[in-house]
Amino acid sequence: MTLDDESRREIAETLREAEALVRPVEPPSRTRPGLDTAGAYGVQMHNIARRVAGGARPVGYKVGLTSAVVQELIGVDEPDFGHLLDDMLVEEGGATEAARYCAPRVEPEICFRLGRSLRGPGVTAQDALAATDAVAPALEIADSRVRDWEITLVDTVADNASGAALVHGPWTPLAQVPDLASLAVDLRIDGESVARGEGRAVLGHPAEALAWLANALAEFDTALEPGQVVLTGSMTTAPFVAAGNSVEARFDTLGPVSVSFT
Repeated sequence: MTLDDESRREIAETLREAEALVRPVEPPSRTRPGLDTAGAYGVQMHNIARRVAGGARPVGYKVGLTSAVVQELIGVDEPDFGHLLDDMLVEEGGATEAARYCAPRVEPEICFRLGRSLRGPGVTAQDALAATDAVAPALEIADSRVRDWEITLVDTVADNASGAALVHGPWTPLAQVPDLASLAVDLRIDGESVARGEGRAVLGHPAEALAWLANALAEFDTALEPGQVVLTGSMTTAPFVAAGNSVEARFDTLGPVSVSFT
């Protein structure tokens, strides 16, 4: 049975407290077995609306679970999306406290910046590229407020698609970037290469993730708007990080992006 509004609000409050206290909780899918995907997005949007009411400013979206390696890691078979707010931005080359997060992972991703609006349904990868102004090298700091990352699709959706923070480098006009599917990245932790990948790991082409997002948002009568940024999903596996780690992702053409954990 689909959960009622009060039950969804209670799940949202549990996840909000878990994030604020850095104290992970049991999977909502286990404690509330009636939670479905629609209800999980309702939980996510309840918490995002609360953060916006508290002063945070929406800056875009993240698409998750777009590569086979991450889908296998989490145990799901379809993408999801979460919201990006200005209080989730970490300065490139800067530092963030590991204690802010429950169990952080890092993911090298291509970040898109919209030059014009993009509204589904029916958006294609070509439409997505035509609407893109520029791209940037990025690291997503993913985190799960669910204990031990024991998540199903509805758990991560409710938990803002396990989004925690975004670090991105300088923007490069899309016209100056070769085929994004063949763009390679080398992910390094403390100077050691831990994973390599290419853009094609993301649904075959990162623009497919952007198109998927536009079409998914159409179900909520929402469009992507000029100036918004979109993380399109990890190009490699997502290793855990801890205090003392320095992370760098070296992208072909786009250049490096880095962050340290204190």
